[in-house]
Amino acid sequence: MAYFTLFLTAFAAATLLPAYSEILLGTLVSQGLSYWWLWFWATLGNTLGSVVNGVIGRQVDRFKEKRWFPVTEQQLTRARERFNRYGQWSLLLGWLPLGGDALTLVGGIMRVPWLNFIILVGIGKGLRYAFVLWLVAEASSAGS
Repeated sequence: MAYFTLFLTAFAAATLLPAYSEILLGTLVSQGLSYWWLWFWATLGNTLGSVVNGVIGRQVDRFKEKRWFPVTEQQLTRARERFNRYGQWSLLLGWLPLGGDALTLVGGIMRVPWLNFIILVGIGKGLRYAFVLWLVAEASSAGS
């Protein structure tokens, strides 16, 4: 059940919902759970949450003319220009706490091929969770 909870929290954290999977990850490490499985479920959940952002991004053009749509055409143009400057490789930074979710949304707007999207986002998210697990391991060994 702990792994499933981590998966859901990591999934939510990659969307616009307020969730902090790193805190839960650190708590679960202290319970003696497998680092490998913690890394796997956190990375999978967070990557799939970013896929939701990509799907939403792919729908932007359908709704951008609606009065209720929260982004102006000028903001969309600016986001596209910035994304084009660095290309799909910028999705490796989808893990960033500020702006990472927006990058995956713009990746969807720009219609990055799904395989590239998932691989690049997954690498970034996986490296972040590996780093968090390493930090927790170092902190716990220093405290021993």
